[in-house]
Amino acid sequence: MTLTPTIRPRRLRATPAMRRLTTETRLHPAELVLPMFVREGIGEPLPISSMPGVQQHTIDSLRRAAAEAAEAGVGGVMLFGVPEIRDAHGTAADDPDGILNVAARAVAEEIGDALVVQTDLCLDEFTDHGHCGVLDLAGRVDNDATLERYRSMALAQAEAGSQLLGLSGMMDGQVAAVRDALDGAGFHDTAILGYSAKYASAFYGPFREAVDSQLEGDRSTYQQDPANRREGVREAELDVLEGADIVMVKPAMSYLDVLADVAAVSPVPVWAYQVSGEAAMIEAAAAHGWIDRRRVIEESVTGIKRAGADAVLSYFATEIAGWIR
Repeated sequence: MTLTPTIRPRRLRATPAMRRLTTETRLHPAELVLPMFVREGIGEPLPISSMPGVQQHTIDSLRRAAAEAAEAGVGGVMLFGVPEIRDAHGTAADDPDGILNVAARAVAEEIGDALVVQTDLCLDEFTDHGHCGVLDLAGRVDNDATLERYRSMALAQAEAGSQLLGLSGMMDGQVAAVRDALDGAGFHDTAILGYSAKYASAFYGPFREAVDSQLEGDRSTYQQDPANRREGVREAELDVLEGADIVMVKPAMSYLDVLADVAAVSPVPVWAYQVSGEAAMIEAAAAHGWIDRRRVIEESVTGIKRAGADAVLSYFATEIAGWIR
């Protein structure tokens, strides 16, 4: 006797129209953020060898790329600055004429309110030792002294026109310190993105080239242990209590469990960062013909959204937005 199944999930996969109608997770351009690098002292954009298709921009090329992202409907751009001169305290970071603050003003002027102008608030690009904070006499990152630098950076970036500050340094109390500085100076509407669950990951390798990192050693004393899951939720909850408007999990691909955990409890939007190493692996495999590049890009970002991200930072953001549209 042959049993005929009465429950047939395949009915909802039978045609492209049916699959489209019953899709649970959709990508939208407004839920994508494009990370961008701008370098001081260059006359033309410089390709980043470990990140095919990504460049260190001049101010002019940054303007054009931001306008292209806005035209594609991308929700925001996250700016990272690469200065000519670095020192132990990262003084270029809060200099109004420093490259990141100049870039924020330029992009804000170029695109207005077409998308959200965001800036990375961290010292690693600006210090000659490559750490995300200032060092004490023993060479350790001084958490509380670093918070004072972050406060100053926050005011400089807000004055430059950044609408959302990405606090990526993983210092204890950084959200509270920056919120206090912003509110005290009247920047009540400047939002804070807490890089809450940011792990000490090996997937950041290409990013180090992108920002010409001077780091020796690692950041394990302030970024999270990749083996820890509950800690990610704890960090996110602390950032919410301190006033974060958005919290983030970084990287995305290897931390989808943490992303789902944070999304399940967060009262504020939850974002995730598809980091440089994730993008570089896709590009490398595609260059060898081992994968279908577009399908893998779409699948990877869909997976991040499916795990609970309300928005995704991705180097593919403008390209994905074009495909969607």
